[in-house]
Amino acid sequence: MEAALARHPHAYRRRAYGLLAVALLGLVVLEYARHTVGWWPPVVFGAGPDLALLLGAGSGLARGQLHPRAVTLYNFLHRFWSPLALGVVAVAAGLSPVWTVGALAWALHVAIDRAVGYGLRTPDGFQRR
Repeated sequence: MEAALARHPHAYRRRAYGLLAVALLGLVVLEYARHTVGWWPPVVFGAGPDLALLLGAGSGLARGQLHPRAVTLYNFLHRFWSPLALGVVAVAAGLSPVWTVGALAWALHVAIDRAVGYGLRTPDGFQRR
């Protein structure tokens, strides 16, 4: 197993993101069970970041390429500081637990993407390496 990880330079990072995703999933479940927030916050905030992919679809693109018009939004929605900022504001301002659960679900989405190898995009829409 260690030899396989050594051959792939990002394998340790992806494993760490996988562990982070498991921890975030636990927090989402815990906060969801602790508060009655309904089904929509984990679903909307968990799937919402990929709506940028719809904006980035189009003809004439190479395989795996996102249209450049969607790169800024995609990268914004797929950085950890975005859900972190939402979570900090939600807790500091005493907002509804809906926002905390949403921030955790959003962070979970980002962690899962990183764990499976998806990252941010270059200005021309390709995956950064």
